[in-house]
Amino acid sequence: MSDPQQTQDEGTEETFISHLVELRDRIIRAGLAVIVVFVGLVYWAPDIFRLLARPLMQNLPKDGKMIVTDVTGSFFVPMKVTMMVAFVIALPIVLYQIWAFIAPGLYQHEKKLVGPLVGSSYTLFLCGMAFAYFVVFPTIFRVMAHYNAPLGAEMTTDIDNYLSFVLTMFLAFGVTFEVPIVVVLLVRMNLLTIKKLREIRPYVIVGAFVISAVVTPPDVFSQLILAIPLIVLYEAGIIAARLIVGKQPAVIEEASSPD
Repeated sequence: MSDPQQTQDEGTEETFISHLVELRDRIIRAGLAVIVVFVGLVYWAPDIFRLLARPLMQNLPKDGKMIVTDVTGSFFVPMKVTMMVAFVIALPIVLYQIWAFIAPGLYQHEKKLVGPLVGSSYTLFLCGMAFAYFVVFPTIFRVMAHYNAPLGAEMTTDIDNYLSFVLTMFLAFGVTFEVPIVVVLLVRMNLLTIKKLREIRPYVIVGAFVISAVVTPPDVFSQLILAIPLIVLYEAGIIAARLIVGKQPAVIEEASSPD
């Protein structure tokens, strides 16, 4: 006669192993999706890098060029850029694999929330990257060129350093554009009320300028380009939370506080 406790432990172990196997399969599928897109784009890797470098090249002096200080930089940097583009294109598939893995453990109302949440997050992240490429990069490079001209310094950069700068800006503005989603989730999960979000607005404004000072180059225009959208998106998040979640009751502690 088998021990019930031993049978239960074996069942738990089998369930854990099956979850690990499923997780492995999901990761492999997500990785294959990125690799397939990368292979489809790799032929145009130099063109993709030139497209990424266009905001800088348009603000370099006449006949200005980027430089390569690493022997293999001219090969690996375009490959890295192409891999980044492939990941962004394949991201919906990657997110779907994550969703398919965690979906069995979610309630029905949580499943209904995940779809719009993932779709809006992906869209806003792309909007943040587009804002960085079309607005931030030309402004920053134009300002830097203006600073270099009186010094008689030639404005140029290594392609690897440029890639690092671009990735940092893409990530910073992509995350910045996720602020409305974060605000809505905080209200939806009852971690903060709309009233509290309005009360902490001054701290958010100060934090926005601190973050922009750390992430962007040390000039006022570059810092404003990040700080102002961050503040506007925070306000947009409050409006979206009021429309989606609606009015919430006062916090329990406030309601139960003595007169």
